[in-house]
Amino acid sequence: MASLTDRMLRAARLDANLYEEVEADTTAMGQAMTVVILSSVAGGIGASAANGIGGLIGGAVASLIGWYIWAFLTYYIGTKWLPEPTTEADVGQMLRTLGFSSAPGIVRLAGIIPGLGTIVLITAPIWMLCAMVVAVRQGLDYTSTGRAVVVCLIGFVVQIVVILAVFTALGLMVGSQPGPPAA
Repeated sequence: MASLTDRMLRAARLDANLYEEVEADTTAMGQAMTVVILSSVAGGIGASAANGIGGLIGGAVASLIGWYIWAFLTYYIGTKWLPEPTTEADVGQMLRTLGFSSAPGIVRLAGIIPGLGTIVLITAPIWMLCAMVVAVRQGLDYTSTGRAVVVCLIGFVVQIVVILAVFTALGLMVGSQPGPPAA
């Protein structure tokens, strides 16, 4: 079994071979879910700089919920609505590849560094989206990167709406700085 750290680095570098490897490795589900959890916790820690403990918990929960929604939508859209003739994937294959596409989300830890929070919280999802495009292309056996982009963008938009809804429901603002309560 390949090391988790090595696989995460390769996933973050958008290594298409890594996504093929984890698609085929039925023992990689634990590693994939570990990546999702680490990325979600990193998102929460990054959000805590602006929103304290509420940002930590809300950010982690929103990231985790958002990922599951994104993964489900991507699998469904990619296999039911927009398959190619070569598309062949099961839920396990997709969860493994999509799990590793969360690896770039670890950089959200840097959100706790003053002045970097907003930049990191904007850049990380874009990097994760790029990784997901590679994961979807490989996991769904697409020959078209464009089709993978469309599938990912649809799921990405829904995921962002969910994350923003969770933050709004918890009274948190992404990238805001804590301050005195309004009078």
